[in-house]
Amino acid sequence: MSLFDWVFRRKRDADTPPAPPPAAPTAPASSDKAPSGNTTSGTPGANAPRSSEGSEDQYAANDFLPISRQEIVDAAKKHGRLLATAFQFGRQSIIPPVSDPRTEIIDRALVTHGLLTPEELNEIHRVGEEYEKVRPTEQGIAAAAGLAGTAAVQAYRAAKEAEKERKKREAELRKKVRAEAVWRRRTTDIIFLGRGVSGRLHLRLSDEGRLTELGLPVMHTPADVANALGLTVPRLRWLAFHTDVATRTHYVKFSVPKKSGGTRQLAAPHKSLKAAQHWILANVVNKLPVTEAAHGFVADRGIVTNANPHVCKAFVVNLDLSDFFPSIAFPRVRSAFERYGYSGCVATILALLCTECPRAAVTYAGTKYEAATGPRGLPQGAPTSPGLSNQVARKLDKRLLGVATKLGLTYTRYADDLTFSGDADAAAKIGWLLTKVRHIASEEGFAVNEKKTRVMRRSAAQMVTGVVVNDKPSVCRDELRRLRAILHRAKSEGLDAQNREKLPNFREWLRGKIAFVSMVRPDAGAKLKAQLDAVS
Repeated sequence: MSLFDWVFRRKRDADTPPAPPPAAPTAPASSDKAPSGNTTSGTPGANAPRSSEGSEDQYAANDFLPISRQEIVDAAKKHGRLLATAFQFGRQSIIPPVSDPRTEIIDRALVTHGLLTPEELNEIHRVGEEYEKVRPTEQGIAAAAGLAGTAAVQAYRAAKEAEKERKKREAELRKKVRAEAVWRRRTTDIIFLGRGVSGRLHLRLSDEGRLTELGLPVMHTPADVANALGLTVPRLRWLAFHTDVATRTHYVKFSVPKKSGGTRQLAAPHKSLKAAQHWILANVVNKLPVTEAAHGFVADRGIVTNANPHVCKAFVVNLDLSDFFPSIAFPRVRSAFERYGYSGCVATILALLCTECPRAAVTYAGTKYEAATGPRGLPQGAPTSPGLSNQVARKLDKRLLGVATKLGLTYTRYADDLTFSGDADAAAKIGWLLTKVRHIASEEGFAVNEKKTRVMRRSAAQMVTGVVVNDKPSVCRDELRRLRAILHRAKSEGLDAQNREKLPNFREWLRGKIAFVSMVRPDAGAKLKAQLDAVS
């Protein structure tokens, strides 16, 4: 606290106002010698400290007498030129010495105006003198403290900078380690294969006992699937990844005409995906058990074995399932793999490799895209689709077989063709049967194509997958006559002249027709084949 702060605070805190300053003394009579400043008793400031020796003005010859404001201002201006001690004023850390001319003016003003008593003023200057003795030590301590503080601040800043650099290095190291871990995981594992299809990729435990019992390859993880297919994990991810919009797909799409009119959309997989699907077909799908009612795409079964149970029946009912392959969606295919013991991860990957979305070509911002127009399903043209359709339709077969058994009927299925047959006493239940089949098919995710539903009696040709079953398995008489006529005229007119429908590869088309006849009637097929071979 400075001298002036202390003084004026004391004045504010005083309980009573200070005594008024005494009246100025009457000027003394002239004499040869000026009276001494302390000869008058009772003069205010008689005990006050005297001014320093050698003063040049009236203040040096008198005690502290009352002084006006103007006199203080004039004296301050006069001594303001003494810059040697001016630096001491206005500082809170120094009490000016009593020998200073400016200090004399201030001391006189403080005492004569009643702000301080002479004793208090003497005490203040005593404290100042004592402080001057220790001020160099205090300044040295302060300087040392300042240096220490500066060093501490610099050390703190250096430590903070070092900590910052350490954290930066650690962050860069973590980033590098994470990038390496991501790269390693991407090359050895698959955790995401697209929206809506990746929910079961975390399930990595297959039922080894069940798989071994069925003779299926044991696979638990994406790496196991990749190794089995002879692919890298990134390549497997690329083949199985699902996206709603893509610039390229793994299928070549084309259409073929239907017998009933219109076209059928087919999708043939590219080479890499086709190889993977063939491996899945040979090592997994073909080893899965199928129901007794299924005859399509099953070893040692075919159109003939599908037709044989319906020979010599009073009536035959044929029904067709609409959009059979596309209606079998990805979740049902995945469930088929899981049913036989594969983990959710492996089942998901296998199902993605065997399904695809129907897509339409669109152009946006000059770029062509293939946009999905429906959910993933079994594509018509993939080698795995027929076998997987039998697995998905297992429950349908079991339920329809149960209905047929209850009614005393026979039931078989060849792909999307459902066939029922029975004796005359069950004919009255045909209407109920058709209704029940529609309901069951709908509950199992299929739909009956009403336009292709046929009820055939013995009075007409009863056809089951192209085989006549009235009395024995046979080929349609008109078809057999047509083939014989073509081969007969080809001997004289040439084979090309018989291609009235302008079919490509007409000879191969005939070979296919003859092969069908050979399956149903081997004797007739052998004769037709010999006639075709004889035609140049």
